[in-house]
Formats: sequence, C-alpha cells, structure tokens
Amino acid sequence: MLGNSSSPNCTLSSPPLLGEICKLFVMVLLIVAIILGNVVSLLVFLQARQFRTSQGYLKTSLALADLAVGLIVVPYSIYREASSLASGMGQGSSSYSIPSLPCFITGPIFAGCTFVSITTIFLLSVERSVAVLKPLHKRAVITKRRTVWLILLSWSVSFLLAVVPMISRSDITLQYNPCSKMCTYTFPAGRLPGSAWNVMLLFPAFDFSLLGGTFAINFITFAAIHQYCKARRQLGSEAQHGSHLSSDITAAKTIGILTFAFSASFSPVAVFVVGSVLGYQWCQFSFYAFWILTSNSCWNVAIYSAWDPKFRQGVRELFRKPVLNSASQRPSRSTEGDSSAPACVAVLKEMFQSSL
Repeated sequence: MLGNSSSPNCTLSSPPLLGEICKLFVMVLLIVAIILGNVVSLLVFLQARQFRTSQGYLKTSLALADLAVGLIVVPYSIYREASSLASGMGQGSSSYSIPSLPCFITGPIFAGCTFVSITTIFLLSVERSVAVLKPLHKRAVITKRRTVWLILLSWSVSFLLAVVPMISRSDITLQYNPCSKMCTYTFPAGRLPGSAWNVMLLFPAFDFSLLGGTFAINFITFAAIHQYCKARRQLGSEAQHGSHLSSDITAAKTIGILTFAFSASFSPVAVFVVGSVLGYQWCQFSFYAFWILTSNSCWNVAIYSAWDPKFRQGVRELFRKPVLNSASQRPSRSTEGDSSAPACVAVLKEMFQSSL
C-alpha cells in the first residue's frame, strides 16, 4: 500500500533464485485462493435468501473488495516477478524505480480495498450491535436503503483516501517495490518534510482508529449478550428465544473473528509504514508485511465456513443446485433460463432499487 521504496539499498543484492521462485509460488497460490474463495462467497450471498439482508449486503461489499485484490493487484505483482525471473535476476534496480501506469492503478486499488475492508467490518459491528442492543428498533434503524448508501459512501471515501498522498504532494508517487513486490507510495530518500510525514501516517491512523472503534463496539455487544444469557439462566427460560439468541451470538463471533484477523494482518504493514517514515529500511520484512495483509483477502471465506452455519448451508445449496437442475430440468429447457440466471440479478436489482 505504501512505503519508502526509493532507496536503492533494497535492490542492490540479488536474492537467491530459489527464494524468489518460492515467493512467486506463494503469490500464485494466493491468487487462486482469493479468487475462488470470494467468488464462492459472492454466489452464496447473492443467491441465498437468508443473506438478502443488510448484513448480507455488507458481506457482499467485503467480498467484492477482496476479489478486486485477487483480480487486479496480485496478478500484476506475479507478472512483474515472472518477468524478472524470465529476464534474469538482478539486472539492476533502475527498471523498478521508474513509475509505471499499472502502479497508478493497482496501488490505489490495494489501498482503497484495504480501507473498504475495515470500514465494512466496522459497519458490520455496528449493525450487529444495534440488532443485539435494540432488537425492536433494528428494522427501523438498519434498512436496506441506508445500508446500500453506507456501502457506496464507504467505497467513495476509501478510494478518495487512497489517493490523498498523490494529490497532496507532488514528490510522492507510486513505484513497484522489488522488496515488498507491490506498487507502493514512495518519496525521495532523505527528504521527509513534515507534511509528507503526516500524509504517510494517515493510513495506519485511519485503520487503527476504525479498528479501535470496532473492538469497542464488539466488546459492548458481547457484554450485552453475556448479560442476557445470565438473565435467561436465572429466569430458567432456556427454550424461549433460543434460536434468535444463538443467531446473534454466531454473527457477533464471526464479526469479532473478522476484526481480529484484519488487525493481525494489518499490524505488520503499520509497523513497516512507521519505520519507513522514520527512515528504516526493512526489505525482507516488507514482503512478509504486505503479503500477510494480502492473504487476508482469502481468510474471510474460511471464517464464514468455520463459524457461520447459514453460510455453510448456502455453500451446500450452491453446489447442490447444478446437480438437481441437470437431473430434473433437462426436459424443460424453456423454464431453465427463467429459474437459474436471475437469482444474482434480482439481488443486485433489489440493492439498487432500495438505494433510490
């Protein structure tokens, strides 16, 4: 996302060929996992009726942001590394220090999608907190129309924030960093003006502010659930509203794990950014920091699969439908076009109609 890659010290010595091949192999595995996982997530969220809610819309937005990383950001890094291996290792760092047009696309997309992820996780925490603390007011407060507008606002603000370093200072640009193997924001070595300091620290400050708020909201939500469970046990009403409470607990746990996973993956990048602003050069660390954050794009589907029974049911129905359709609807091809295709289209229509 950002870092000080303008110093040539990162690229003077060629790393071992085997290590570079292993890194390239990990990047290829990541792109497969990110694309497959998020495509499955999107299909489940768009086709399963139980996800046609505000929470489902937010999870769809999160999956779209992760999918954009897998379709746009990671392939360019793989292309650059594969080209470097094919042309021979260590041909000089000058070819990397020239800004290129793809970096002005992939860099802001990676930064913007990172911001979209944390803002969406924050909105998921708020939605679940309102559902637990004010269940009678949930339908009035959290509507599909408001959720769609909040999603559009989060995407707009996130990508505007992603290009703030470029539009705020003319000496900050985007270059491919052979250490992190990402397109990152850079500024000239030895020139750290006060305004550039503030701009480069804007990203971790924004993310950790939202993460802190998200942890606080999740703490309040779990405290309310704990108090409610305690009151139920004292009254001996175990059977009453059991399924509703179980659903709230499951959703709150899932969102809590999403928050923890994003915090764990973003923290190394935040440390690297602060170190870069202070003048430190951590070449090897930058690779692990940025690609741990990138791997977060394929964690969400694993978290849903492990903690969300509705998601597991949606996946089973998703892979069961083609078999049933091929067996039962083979004679009547006239109805096939009406029943199979518009499921996703209907959800998208509903989302955009609710925003008007």
